[in-house]
Amino acid sequence: MVRISHRIDLGGTARNPDDVITLHELGLQFAEIPIHRPSTFSTQIGAYQELKKRLGLYYLCHGPREGDPNDTEGLEKEYLPKVAGIFPLMAPLGMSLLTIHLWLDPHFVKEKTLQYKVGLLKRIVAMASEANITVGLENLSETPADMDFALREIPSLQLTLDLGHAQLLTEANRSEDFIDRFPGRIEHVHVHDNRGGRSHLDDLHLPPPQGIIDFERIFRRLREIPYAGTMTLELKPEEIRRCLPYVKGLLAGEKQGDGTAHP
Repeated sequence: MVRISHRIDLGGTARNPDDVITLHELGLQFAEIPIHRPSTFSTQIGAYQELKKRLGLYYLCHGPREGDPNDTEGLEKEYLPKVAGIFPLMAPLGMSLLTIHLWLDPHFVKEKTLQYKVGLLKRIVAMASEANITVGLENLSETPADMDFALREIPSLQLTLDLGHAQLLTEANRSEDFIDRFPGRIEHVHVHDNRGGRSHLDDLHLPPPQGIIDFERIFRRLREIPYAGTMTLELKPEEIRRCLPYVKGLLAGEKQGDGTAHP
């Protein structure tokens, strides 16, 4: 993906074509579209193409969830074919980045499965390369050390830094640790808030700043590296509308309040 120095494009999640229209009305530059089932999504390509041409937004893609993180047979026979089926759908929409979930936390994923997953990632990245697509591996509950091996083994694999996930199963948000360890590998950023927690049920996807994440500190660190790329507000359109002034203030480096003006 081509980046303009020091520029961050801001976008939002679009679960349907109507969401794309709303994101455009909000003045965002792109829509990140989740594709969970390629066969179902293929029927909507025409609608998304028309909106892209008419509105001028561009698209990024978010892949399917992996299912049972230790089920290598399911990953091979179900997850991999879904991911492979996404690449032909991305080209007609001009999508250049695919973010994927593939859990690498050794507290929950067996060592043998972790080794398999690195091999799986190599195959996925190779397929993406043939289609001129960049793959961003999204952090879930991992530490930077948990993802280090995969990123070293696969030089073209990039990182989608999820600021909300970095607040889960930890006392302190891990975002700055990822920024410090992989400053040149962060291709994309996901923004949403939560109140911490020890379960996937605590991944609340709240509009900033309704949770406990110190966004001012994290955004300041992103400016320092400096980060220039794309940033998705992983929220519903009406939630994006409410928190957009706050997020734009973060991008501008302005001192933010406690969020009471953005309920």
